[in-house]
Amino acid sequence: MKKHNFSAGPCILPQEVLKQASDAILNFNNDNLSLIEISHRSKPFVAVMDKALELVKELLNVPKGYSVLFLQGGASMEFLMVPFNLMKINGKAAYTNTGVWAKNAIAEAKKLGDVIIVGDSSDTNYNYIPKGYEIPSDVDYFHCTSNNTIYGTQMKEFPNSTTLMVCDMSSDIFSRRIDVSRFDIIYAGAQKNMGPAGTTLVIVKDEVLGKTGRNIPTMLDYNTHISKDSMFNTPPVFPIYVSMLTLQWLKNLGGVEVIEKMNQEKADLLYAEIDRNPLFEGTVAKEDRSNMNVCFLLNDSSKEDAFNTLWNAAGISGIKGHRSVGGYRASLYNAMPIESVQVLIDMMKKLEQN
Repeated sequence: MKKHNFSAGPCILPQEVLKQASDAILNFNNDNLSLIEISHRSKPFVAVMDKALELVKELLNVPKGYSVLFLQGGASMEFLMVPFNLMKINGKAAYTNTGVWAKNAIAEAKKLGDVIIVGDSSDTNYNYIPKGYEIPSDVDYFHCTSNNTIYGTQMKEFPNSTTLMVCDMSSDIFSRRIDVSRFDIIYAGAQKNMGPAGTTLVIVKDEVLGKTGRNIPTMLDYNTHISKDSMFNTPPVFPIYVSMLTLQWLKNLGGVEVIEKMNQEKADLLYAEIDRNPLFEGTVAKEDRSNMNVCFLLNDSSKEDAFNTLWNAAGISGIKGHRSVGGYRASLYNAMPIESVQVLIDMMKKLEQN
């Protein structure tokens, strides 16, 4: 039976990427050696790293003056690396609190300086994106989270800032066009639209580094990794390779502009059914609905077993909502085909008809 994988992450990847990646585990470059047993400094893997960096720059139109890195530790490591690299001694930063991961980022920043919360949606369990806030001009940087995987909200616009701007784009990177030049640091864990868990993409504006006056631990200093081309220590070779394959797949598809339209179409279809079907309701403000993570509730709890039976029988996987929200969550990342979205919609309609 075909599976329809709506997992929030690690998530669905293109089938052709999975095939190429599995082949490389056994025989990379027809050298009869596995990708994961060759030196990361060998010419074949250096070529992989170079290609991955090149594709990031091409697909996101990264301007000159920015470095692209593949690091380790997930986006959670960036919660600490960002303040170490941007917050001055006795400094302060502005953050929006729009979900669990934003809250975790705030907690790390508070260990190094003062944090001003300029926008906060925790009062309603993070079901909207704060707007209309002002970013103080005297902070060292402003930090936001573009998409909130657990709650299903997404920033549709980014604020203007007179200070440095940082964004955690873990769950919607490469899903829509962005103007990289508006940001000083962008970071994203790979396990949504790029590849398997294990590497983190960082895009950093070179000129903003080295100005904090801090003695930054070597591994937490972006300049360490820039100077060694992301190979200060052994990089996560397999996640980087799969990310390279996925980015090549995206390029072959037509790039970010094409996938953005496809993602919008998928999201529009599912939200339309949620709004039409009296058995379901969305969980967040309509203007802030995420195109990546669609969260919804079943209005009639007596039908929960029947609905669970329907989607399980249809081969649907990974749509149970996070425990802090409940209900259901359908993640529509880049590799999710619209046909799978239609299968879910058909099950929602079938429940209504029963």
